[in-house]
Amino acid sequence: MPIDLLDDSCIITGMKKVTAEMPVDTILEKEPRLARLFIDAGLPCIVCGEPFWGTVRELCDQRGVNCTELVELLNKETDEINEKS
Repeated sequence: MPIDLLDDSCIITGMKKVTAEMPVDTILEKEPRLARLFIDAGLPCIVCGEPFWGTVRELCDQRGVNCTELVELLNKETDEINEKS
């Protein structure tokens, strides 16, 4: 995974801030608890049996989901998980 896809602001098990350009599998590998947000948005992901190997933006574009809103939700959840750690 290219390091330039990551931002230094998030510490979840080595995970950095989620961006629209991050691969979905990388996000879920580093923080599986975020799968719920993909599922709630109606997006297939690795954990739910319909693997997707692209970026968050590609998945959102493919399914007509607002990428900006999803990334905000992913980062909000990531921040909450970090606060509990």
